[in-house]
Amino acid sequence: MAVNAKKITVYALVVFALYVIITDPAKAADYVQIGFEGISNAAKAIGDFMTWAANGGKS
Repeated sequence: MAVNAKKITVYALVVFALYVIITDPAKAADYVQIGFEGISNAAKAIGDFMTWAANGGKS
């Protein structure tokens, strides 16, 4: 039962993504850019934390 729900969810997300890309490519590009900026910011924050931790927690 859970596998079917997962397949349906993935299918719905793929259909929605294709719909957005086909109907408004500029908005889809904005969404992708926002996503990559979020990933980049998260990676930078993790790097900053690891640097802080490696320095013994000192600023």
